[in-house]
Amino acid sequence: MRFFDEMHVNSAQVRDHYQVYDRWLAKQPRDVMRSRREEAEMIFRRVGITFAVYGDKDETGAGNERLIPFDLIPRIIPADEWREMEKGLRQRVTALNRFLEDVYHSQEILKAGIIPPEPVLNNAQFRKEMMGLKVPGGIYSIIAGIDIVRACNPDGTGTYYVLEDNLRVPSGVSYMLENRKMTMRLFPELFAEHRIAPVAHYPDLLLDTLRAVAPASVNEPTAVVLTPGMHNSAYFEHAFLAQQMGIELVEGADMFVKDDFVYMRTTRGPQRVDVIYRRVDDDFMDPEVFRKDSTLGVAGLLRAYRAGNVTLANAVGTGIADDKSIYPYVPKMIEFYLGEKPILQNVPTFLGRDKNDLKYVLDNLKDLVVKEVHGAGGYGMLVGPASTTAEIEAFRQQLLANPSNYIAQPTLSLSTCPTFVESGIAPRHIDLRPFVLSGKTVQMVPGGLTRVALKEGSLVVNSSQGGGTKDTWVLEA
Repeated sequence: MRFFDEMHVNSAQVRDHYQVYDRWLAKQPRDVMRSRREEAEMIFRRVGITFAVYGDKDETGAGNERLIPFDLIPRIIPADEWREMEKGLRQRVTALNRFLEDVYHSQEILKAGIIPPEPVLNNAQFRKEMMGLKVPGGIYSIIAGIDIVRACNPDGTGTYYVLEDNLRVPSGVSYMLENRKMTMRLFPELFAEHRIAPVAHYPDLLLDTLRAVAPASVNEPTAVVLTPGMHNSAYFEHAFLAQQMGIELVEGADMFVKDDFVYMRTTRGPQRVDVIYRRVDDDFMDPEVFRKDSTLGVAGLLRAYRAGNVTLANAVGTGIADDKSIYPYVPKMIEFYLGEKPILQNVPTFLGRDKNDLKYVLDNLKDLVVKEVHGAGGYGMLVGPASTTAEIEAFRQQLLANPSNYIAQPTLSLSTCPTFVESGIAPRHIDLRPFVLSGKTVQMVPGGLTRVALKEGSLVVNSSQGGGTKDTWVLEA
């Protein structure tokens, strides 16, 4: 399989936007690069930039804390490529928010037959409690993380595709910010030689966005970050973002609802909360409405939400728009709501619940990637070309038992980027997660989080599956 190399046209030619970096890299002794990597690891460990791996428990039953490996070699995107990608991201997230508003109100897209009702209305992520509930500005997904990959065309050029939309509680932005700080610390000379678009203002953009979607009656809104607690895999990020924005990090027990308003407990008495950037899943948000045994949310929160007295970022029920069974319809959403052709393309997708698609998938399992529609983190999936005959046959039985639970896609030739590994510099597969903020306008910082599959030949970039991250540079024109 041929892969698009982000840095090289071929073995003898470096792409224009990597020329300066390539000359610098050629002068760096390997032992110096190795010592820089060790320095980065030491600093990340000291600062506490870790994540907990579920299923990998310590003696207390909590997920073991691990560092997400940081790669020294940045992924560089030229200005013209980023401008086009940014336009595509703005278009896509706008359409997804229009879909969410529609599906919880008049459901015009279902009535028009653009999307069949069954995968929407019978979906576990569809929350009937949201029907008719007005949210500020009609914005449901205030923070979106859109996963983008670049595949190689037969002529050697590359095309960007959206692999996945993350509209519930997308994570990873703290690593984007810390990666940039680390690169600037280790290699300050590189920032004198390149015009690299900044990302450090993301927390300011995020806070402005959260305040922009506060209830209209509030002049000086109070925002908080709601975390499930320190044992959550992304707890570092929750604490980091609260600290960077200068707002409170709270757990469910720190808040209560009275007269359909939300308050947090402080040393000076109750303080009203207007916007909750929640990093807690829908099912745990309000034990009065969802899981009765939840201690992570706030009893009565949905009453306050329905009364228009608090904004949740992101809204309850956004999961219906990023469910993998809905993903194939996003290009049609863009045309239906915006009257535009999609700028960013989807990966061709086969639906297990479609009889003809299912037959094709079963006949071609060895060549496809098959995913659970509700799956995440690289779990519950089959990568056909990397699987044994026994693994493929076992997965076939799961697919036959519940075909509507799966989608399948061709195995994409994900682009590669030079990566500093134990054996030296070698190509490794990457993706990109830009973070898109929707408030009064749709905006984002240039680039995003580049994730890298550190295992040779692996296409799975998730940190829970051994992936690492890189700094992402967007060059300014």
